[in-house]
Amino acid sequence: MAEITKIAIFKGQKIRRHWDEKQEKWYFSVVDIVQVLEQISRKTSD
Repeated sequence: MAEITKIAIFKGQKIRRHWDEKQEKWYFSVVDIVQVLEQISRKTSD
């Protein structure tokens, strides 16, 4: 079984993700997602 870890791009920001072959699911880094959402929120509140 090969582990796959890749970087996804959302709104120009990198979000780490990992493919679980056994469960056939992608897992995304919550920390990265929260950082992107915070940056978007700051930009829209200015």
